[in-house]
Formats: sequence, C-alpha cells, structure tokens
Amino acid sequence: MNTKNTRKILLITFLFIGSNMATSQSASQESFQPLSYEQASHKADSVLALMTLEEKLSYIGGDRSFFIRSIPRLHLHEVYMTDATQGVHIRDQFQDADLSHYMLEKSTAFPCPIMLAATWNPALSYAYAQSIGEECRLGNIGILLGPGMNNYRVSQCGRNFEYFGEDPFLRSRMIEQYVHGVQHTGTVATLKHFVANNTDWFRRKSNSIVDERTLHEIYMPPFKAGIDAGARAVMTSYNQLNGEWCGQSKYVIDTLLHQEFGFQWLVMTDWWSVYDGEKVLTSGQDIEMPSAEAIKDVKKLLNEGKVKISDIDRMVKSILRTYFSMRFDEPQEKKSDPAMYKRHEEVALQTAREGIVLLKNESNILPITSGVKHILLTGEYADHNVTGGGSAEVKGYDQRLMIDELKKEFGEKISFVKDPSIEQIQSADMVLCNVGTFDNEGWDRPFELPADQEERLLNCVNHNPNTVVIVTSGSGIKMSDWNQKAKAILYAWYSGQNGNSALAEVLSGKTNPSGKLPMTIEKDFHDNPAHDYIPAGEQLYTGWNGEAEKVHPVFDIHYHEGIFTGYRWFEKNNVEPLYPFGYGLSYTHFDYSDMKVSKETIQERDSIQVAVTITNSGSRAGKEIVQLYVQDVECSVSRPIKELKGFKKVELEPGKSTTIEFVLTSRDLSFWNPNTKQWTAEKGSFNILIGASSRDIKLQKTIVLQ
Repeated sequence: MNTKNTRKILLITFLFIGSNMATSQSASQESFQPLSYEQASHKADSVLALMTLEEKLSYIGGDRSFFIRSIPRLHLHEVYMTDATQGVHIRDQFQDADLSHYMLEKSTAFPCPIMLAATWNPALSYAYAQSIGEECRLGNIGILLGPGMNNYRVSQCGRNFEYFGEDPFLRSRMIEQYVHGVQHTGTVATLKHFVANNTDWFRRKSNSIVDERTLHEIYMPPFKAGIDAGARAVMTSYNQLNGEWCGQSKYVIDTLLHQEFGFQWLVMTDWWSVYDGEKVLTSGQDIEMPSAEAIKDVKKLLNEGKVKISDIDRMVKSILRTYFSMRFDEPQEKKSDPAMYKRHEEVALQTAREGIVLLKNESNILPITSGVKHILLTGEYADHNVTGGGSAEVKGYDQRLMIDELKKEFGEKISFVKDPSIEQIQSADMVLCNVGTFDNEGWDRPFELPADQEERLLNCVNHNPNTVVIVTSGSGIKMSDWNQKAKAILYAWYSGQNGNSALAEVLSGKTNPSGKLPMTIEKDFHDNPAHDYIPAGEQLYTGWNGEAEKVHPVFDIHYHEGIFTGYRWFEKNNVEPLYPFGYGLSYTHFDYSDMKVSKETIQERDSIQVAVTITNSGSRAGKEIVQLYVQDVECSVSRPIKELKGFKKVELEPGKSTTIEFVLTSRDLSFWNPNTKQWTAEKGSFNILIGASSRDIKLQKTIVLQ
C-alpha cells in the first residue's frame, strides 16, 4: 500500500469518525439533560411522602432479576438494567424474568474495554460509550451495568477484558469520557465493582487486604473520576475489603463513596453479594439485587429497633432521586435511526484499528509486501470469533471472521489450515499463527496457553522463520517460550464483530498500528507477586453462578505489593518485563525534541505547562501516544520510580512536527497521606519525564516545588 493511499484512508476514517462523534455528541447533549440534584431531590421528596411502608420496603429490593420495580399507584415506571461495558448483552429471559419488551433486535459487539484502553484515546471512549447508550435507549434500557473498571492486578483474572488496564491515571481518563458518552444519551452509567475486586476466582469468598494508601492511589481514582463525571450509579463488589463485605460495609459505602467522594446517587449491590440485612440497611446501600434476600426481614429489624424508618427513607429517596434525575418519569421516545448501527460499526472498527498493539516486527516483516506469495493462516480463532464470556458477552451481528477478512485483503495468497503439517508450515512464505484464550466471568484462567495451541505455535516458529503471531486474548499470556522465535507479534485482544477488518488493514499496511499496552506483560508467571494469591492445590474455576463458592471458606488476598502494582512493581524491584506498560510499535518512527517547562520553580497552588515537539521522521502517516511521567526525587515515604500523569495521542504525516502540551498541578505530584487523610505534595525536586512507554523515556526536565 503506498503512502498516498494510506494517508487517504486515515483521513477519511478520521473525518468520518470525528464528524459523527461531534454530531452525535451535539445531538445527545441537545436531546437529554438530567435534572439537578436539587430538582430531583424535590421530586423524590414529594413521592416519598405518598408511599406506604409496604411500597418503600418493596422498592429497596430488585424485581425480576434486572428491574427497579414499578409502583403504578404512584406512576413510577419499572427501570430495566442490562450488562455490560462492551455493548448491550441481549437477554430475552433470565430466571423468572420475561425481558422480551427490552430485547433489541441486535446490538453491536464492540472491542473489549481493555482494547479500548489500548487506544489511549479518551475521545474514542466517549464515542464508544455513546454508541452503547444509544442502543440502550432504543431497547428501553435505563441502566447500563458498566463500565467495569477494576484494576488489572494479575494477568489471570477472568474479567480483565472488561476493565481498562493497570494504571489508575489511564483508567480514570478513559472512564470519565465513557461516563459522559453513556449518560449524554439518557442512560445511567454504573461504576463497578467498588472496590478492590481484582480476581474472579472465588470472588464471593475473597477478602482483599489493602492498606489505605494503596486503596486511594491505585484502586479508587477511576471511581472518583467516574463520579466527578456525573455517573448516576455505583455497584459494590462481591469481595470483602479488610474483613467486611463491600456491599454491606459502612466504611466502603458511607465513608468512601458518600462522604469522601460526595456520591449522591444510586448504590446497588452486585447480584447475590450481601448477607446481613441490618448491615445492608445501615451501610448507605440503596438497593439489593437481584431481589430482597438479605433484607427480607426488614420489618423484624424495624420492630427490634435495629434499623429505623429513616434508614429505609434514605434508600428509597436515593433510588427516586436517580430515577427523576434521569427523567425516567417522562415518556421515553424510542427513536429508530437507520444510520445508527452503521455509525456504531464505524466506532467499533476505529476502536479496533487504534487498539491493536504491534509488539514485535523484526526486519520490518510487517506490513506484508507484494513479494509474499503464499501465506499460511492457522490457529484457534481464525475461523470463528471469540469474545469474553459471562455477563459482558455481546454476540453482535454481521461477524467478520479472520479468515474471510484476510482473504478479502490478500486474495488467493491466503490458505487456511487449522492444524498444519510441518511440510505445510515450511512451504509457506509467511505463517500467520493465531493463539488466544477464552476469558470469562466466574473464573481466573492459567497464565499459559492451552497445550494444543502452544504446540501448534511452537511448530510454526520452529519450522518457519517468518511466523507472525496474532494474540486474541483479554489480558497477558505467557509468551517467553516463543517470543524470541516469532518474527512479529500483534496483540489483537477481543476485537468485536468487525475487528478482523482492522487486523487485515494493519497486516496490509492500510492502517498503521498505534495501540499501546495498558498493562505489563511479564516474562514468567512468578515475576509478579500478585500471582501468589492462589492457595496450593486450588483450581481457578468456580463457575459463573458461584455454586462452588458456597462451601469454600473466606480466604485472604494480601496485597503485599501495595502501591507497587504493574510497571511500578517491575521498576521498583528491577525486574525486566517481557513488554512494558505503554509499549507499542508503529510502521513509522517518531522523534521527541525541544522539551520545555513554563517554570522550573512552582508553589503549591501553581500549575505548570510542559511542552514537547514530536516529529514523524518515517515514511508513513501514523499516530503516536506521548506519555508524561512524574518522579519524586526524594520523599519521606516510598514512592514509585515514576507515575503516569499525562498522555496525548497525536497523528502526523511523514516529515511533519507538532507541539504537544500538558498541564500539571501539585495534585499530580502528590501521594495519599493516611495520617492527614489528604493528598500531599512534599517540597523538593520532581523529574518530569516524557516517553514512548514506561521504559522508553526520551526527555527529562526537573522542577522544584517550594
């Protein structure tokens, strides 16, 4: 593909996505404006005054698995909740609930959220979430049970694909735009799962032991960002936090969410996650899902004086306040836009284009040139698409299979053999070998690939030096046995219903890869201490519905690494990762130069501007993700060697330059001080680092906080 045509495709894509994002954002903002806290509270008070005790008690437990119940006498409509972060999970039935009225004819399967995070593009996060919100409104869906936003702490977690990676700053910037995108359609965004729910293995029986500083620096910032963006709901998590179930913890809900974060809207339990009715009713929780099981004896608790009517009123008022704020009392016009799904398909495709990460490209084997005549495609998911399972699964429509999209791109050069012989591998000019995992809610998977996939891949890399590996997974896998032998490696994640079109474009060079890792890929299972949480002899699988957990005792997961998660731990302990956080290659090259800071000495309330010039010194148009890290030179407490505090994605034509600017404040220099319960920036020197990844720092300046 020549440079001129590449530029044309990039320009058309940019204009199409950009114009549709701008038009959709404008239309959503014009069509929906929520009521303010004061307005919604006034309406809630007026209805609360009319409710009987029976109506109040019925309102604080979910109805038919996925509903806030209706109260016809008071003209309160039922509100349907649906999963999940990467699109609308269509159900026509669940247990005793007939959901046919809320069933869309189809919903777009978007790339998984960790692939969205790999784009490092907050504007794309907005468009992605807005698209999902539009489909929710088309299906009369009031509450989206997402975004999922727990921390990527360990590569095995079965729900990593639903989340946004390991870094709190990157997660926060993507999440806040996701919330804006969903809620500008009139759909509630639900931040989940609060808090420290970073394994799905025996998730209902785990006790996360986390110190206060780690909680504030690593696990809570994305929730704070989502709340500040206006999220109208928070879902508490299954696990215990320091010995108390999160869904019934006064510290988690009242102290952290209500008092510290100022959250004023709906708090819900995760499904079947609470056990003590008295604690639920007095914790700050608002509604038990999927029904009132733990709080079924509320009348008895009232009679015994263990809870008060005011506790019930507070819960009901919070639900009503959220209900009225999102105008659920008003007629909901169901708009059918013929162009809507096409627009959503383009957003999904652009997410895949920007989220594919090129990890390795020896001898510039990619993009594939016209000189390659015979390409052997093999592997697990080449002939069928895979997505993460559980509540987040979105089936999609118009599925684009890898084999079909590559044949469209390369024609008769491509041949597909699921399990090729050694002779077939050796005879190919190039081998494209796909490996991957099926990640799912309800279990954590092994770090290693399944044995049959590993064997197939080793056959390819050992018998054809031009093997390109395409990884289809929701998080990191063990790659060290074949990483050195592979000629090129592409991380393609779960790329949604049309993501294989983007893969074909990247392989041919029509799209220049620009994704970067939102997590660290370790060399070995034991390189990261977080992997040691599994008791000896235990299995990773528990089942989606948690049946195996009922007889398992609660066990502690000690977060021994504290604030040193992900790249912070690897740098602190001088452990070399296989691929570092923020890493990703391009088909072009970018030079960094002329770094400037607006002032070298700042006061506590000052802001500082940081500027750097980026030049595309290669021969192709491309996008670069410029990353800013902060390093505290000397501190009274242990701090990471560096912390991400800024990033920007820039697109440049060959030979062109641009200046990127960042703004930093003393908050960006701070750590959480558990003694003062505040963010603290100590006086002294700070290094401002500009780089292409956490391990590839290009430029540095030092400032002094006085």
